[in-house]
Amino acid sequence: MTLLQTHATRRGFLRGTGALSFAFLNVGGIAVLTGSAEAQDATGQVNAWVTITPDDRMTIKFGAAEMGQGVNTSLPMIVAEEIDADWSTVSVEQVSSDPNGIYGNPGFGGALFAAGSSSLEGYYTYLRQSGAQARQILIQTAAKHWGVPAEEVTTQQGAVFHGPSGQTMCYGEVAALPDPVTSIGEIAEDSLKPRSAWNIVGTDVERLDIPDKTVGATKYSIDVVVPNMLYAVQLLAPVEGETPTVNSEEAARAVAGVVDIIPMEHAVAVLAENFTAAVAGRDVLDVSWSRSSPFRSADSADELAALAEAADDISGEAVVWEARGDTNVNFTGRDVVTSHYTTEHVYHAQMEPLNAVASVDEDGLGAEVWLGTQSQTVSIGVAAGVLGTTPDRIRFHAMQMGGAFGRRTVFARVLLRDALLLSKAAGRPVKLVWTREDDVKNGWLRPATVQRLDAVLDDEGNLTALRHRIAAPSIFEFAMPDRWNPETRRDLLVMEGSESTDYDIPAFRAEHVLVQRQSRLSAWRGIGWGPNCFARECFLDELAARAVSDPVAFRRKLLVNAPRALAVLNAAVEMSDFGNAPEGRAHGLAFAGYKATLATGVAEVSYEDNRLRIHKFWAAVDPGIVVHPQAYRAQVEGGILFGLSSVLRERSTFTEGQIEQNNFYDYEPLRISEVPEIEVRFVESGNPPSGGGEIGVPMTAPAIANAVRSLTGVGPRHLPFPPGDA
Repeated sequence: MTLLQTHATRRGFLRGTGALSFAFLNVGGIAVLTGSAEAQDATGQVNAWVTITPDDRMTIKFGAAEMGQGVNTSLPMIVAEEIDADWSTVSVEQVSSDPNGIYGNPGFGGALFAAGSSSLEGYYTYLRQSGAQARQILIQTAAKHWGVPAEEVTTQQGAVFHGPSGQTMCYGEVAALPDPVTSIGEIAEDSLKPRSAWNIVGTDVERLDIPDKTVGATKYSIDVVVPNMLYAVQLLAPVEGETPTVNSEEAARAVAGVVDIIPMEHAVAVLAENFTAAVAGRDVLDVSWSRSSPFRSADSADELAALAEAADDISGEAVVWEARGDTNVNFTGRDVVTSHYTTEHVYHAQMEPLNAVASVDEDGLGAEVWLGTQSQTVSIGVAAGVLGTTPDRIRFHAMQMGGAFGRRTVFARVLLRDALLLSKAAGRPVKLVWTREDDVKNGWLRPATVQRLDAVLDDEGNLTALRHRIAAPSIFEFAMPDRWNPETRRDLLVMEGSESTDYDIPAFRAEHVLVQRQSRLSAWRGIGWGPNCFARECFLDELAARAVSDPVAFRRKLLVNAPRALAVLNAAVEMSDFGNAPEGRAHGLAFAGYKATLATGVAEVSYEDNRLRIHKFWAAVDPGIVVHPQAYRAQVEGGILFGLSSVLRERSTFTEGQIEQNNFYDYEPLRISEVPEIEVRFVESGNPPSGGGEIGVPMTAPAIANAVRSLTGVGPRHLPFPPGDA
């Protein structure tokens, strides 16, 4: 049993009086900080997860970045449940930095990092334990004050009770007691609150961020204004890797409000007293570019052709991602079924344009930063590296984000770097903003893929062998070189979702055919699961037809040893009355996963005036345990709409190394008139919670494609669907 004591008085100081703060430590125990809402150690770092004040208010911090997914409500709900809080007294606070390694996501090695639907999955067990420990501190402190056995003290919604004597105190009163219990051991798993006693987790409490967002009061980094701040925009290199030569800046400097023109390695920055002047100055710059980049010859159509050639070059080298059963299956016989599927590049299209605010200190070795980022840890490290300083010199403000979807993970490094360099050069705070056109033209894209699937069916129509080849460049190698191992060359951002582990296939092999990239690359919502499930689930429908079986029966046989998967399949079939679509319409089905989350989607489609119309979409999802149903449902619905948009028309194309799209008029996302009726049902297995932000993507495209196949006899094999299919 781990016992951790309160911080000794000689090591710290307290501001104010009467608060009780709990510091949940990553070694399994708890430290109690008494005397203020901001109990501090000698370094001045506030390190309490939960603070209770005598006015009976509870503040719970959360570490994961908030980008619209609702973790600023769902994560505190877990702590509040185990503390047995009165939710109406709870407020929350975003953690901006973590110098003592307390607030980080255990699923990301203790870093403050939110990506890949990892927050609930990573924090759940840790926060339950932490909340339970805090509750025991409250119980034992009250018992000590009353002089009664702690076993006789209970809690309920923010208060402690001693049944035999009838004594009671609210948590605020306990917080004001002068001599709290200051140590507690780890709580046994069977001593955590049973699900039958939950009154916060699993309920639809209102999201704490919605009121401010509704009235426009939420502040994003793009809203930040600090004294003496300059606005910066950049004339960015038209092709990756090229450098500028400023021929003349006279016209730009003549624009009222323009303060300075700063050439950079990849851009020319214009600094001005206001954003409008900065853009106007940029528009009249006379700049030429080196035209030396190898990407000058990059062409997205040529890339797709090269990917198709690589996927079909069976003699070429491939990295085995997953292999089960007989690895020597002959996939060249006449009984082999082969199909190809293509997915094109897509852009994140998050609503808030990319931006960063930085104010570098006079000595150049510290800075204050305001940034919407999916990783506070990474961003602080980047800032310290850029300035050649230590992380403690970076005063970081983690801002809510107007969408991310992978766009604000590693890419935030580049924008933050430039904002810091410009602030240091100008000697003033700088807000650097990319316009929508900047963002679209310089997108870090989901890789294009061409996928070849080969299968063998026996005489009874059983799938006995499947090979899944994915030709694509590596995201890791470009965007996250620190995570790229050139020896193993395993890229989960490309290959996850190809494992097909829920399907009982006697011989299976998934392999990555690596090709050189032709564009900047990044993770995109759903990562590899989106393209890979599209290819596999469409192929399974083709195999079902070849086996003279229906899509449901064919999958049920394959999922016989996967009860969770079978449960979501059956639920979606029941929800949609699968196969009994109204006249002129058809149903399509797809099973998909995202890490530990499993789902099945059913689409109902028709053609109206030769245009594809998706009328309804049903989704049965097993997320383990649903912490916050309304937020999880919204995440699933959002993922479905992302997937649907990539079906209808979203694509980024490029010629001579330059992305051809400019803004939402030619990179057109889904329109509200195209949104189908969506029904989501949770099929809870009781497993620990798993994420919901991605799962809507991988089930959507194949369900729609399979519905089109059912309706027309021909299933689309290309994302987005060709114009005649969409």
